[in-house]
Amino acid sequence: MKLVTREQLGWPASAAPTQLSTRGVKVHYEGTPVSARLLTDHTACIAEWKAIRKSHLANTKENYSDIAYNYGACPHGYLLEGRGIGKRTGANGNQDLNRAHYAIVGLVGSEGLTEPTADMLGAIRDGIELLRQHGAGDEIKGHRDGYATACPGGPLYAWVQKGAPRPASTTPAKPPTSKPKYEPFPGASFFHTGRRSPVIAAMHKRLVAEGCNRYQSNTNIDVWGTGDERSYAAWQRKLGYSGPAADGIPGPTSWTKLKVPNA
Repeated sequence: MKLVTREQLGWPASAAPTQLSTRGVKVHYEGTPVSARLLTDHTACIAEWKAIRKSHLANTKENYSDIAYNYGACPHGYLLEGRGIGKRTGANGNQDLNRAHYAIVGLVGSEGLTEPTADMLGAIRDGIELLRQHGAGDEIKGHRDGYATACPGGPLYAWVQKGAPRPASTTPAKPPTSKPKYEPFPGASFFHTGRRSPVIAAMHKRLVAEGCNRYQSNTNIDVWGTGDERSYAAWQRKLGYSGPAADGIPGPTSWTKLKVPNA
């Protein structure tokens, strides 16, 4: 697997809602003209991916929290991280459809570059298999399945209808050999009374190390409670937040700065 991460793209942790499981994955295309330059210039693929995120964040009508897709796939076989693992897509048409499937887009369009390469299909398979390792079910569908659209275009949809087979010229994705150094932001809804997780225990230790200990005991440190909320509010105030912005509920910026080690 040739993965380009959000960190490598210079993007912060995704602010998209948490979605830990789905029935499967839906395949998309851009639906607009895509330059054939992407076939010979991988830097153009990265620029295209960044431009998609920029356009989504600028779309006030849809009010996207991030690029809409979980992953993208380029003609050179790179899997480009979008919202990533454990995040609800914003690409499938409505919230019910978004909850049902994750989304991967091939960087092909309605004109110019319209035919996916074997390497791109291999990268889409990499993304499907990666998401299956983290809560996605076995379904593989096109965007048009359940929503009135031409997406993912004729060539990609024909491949999906065949079961999205991995091209013989590409190799199966291997599970990541190491975890990220720090825990990605799991979404504000993750933090509620009674939530038990090793992520919360790791956060507890970091808050204590940062001098923001407002805990009354050190028992059940993996369960979210009022001590966590008070301690996290102290961390937010240390960062310069005040008023409602220091409410004790983690947000993506303060979480990234806390650098909670991977649990």
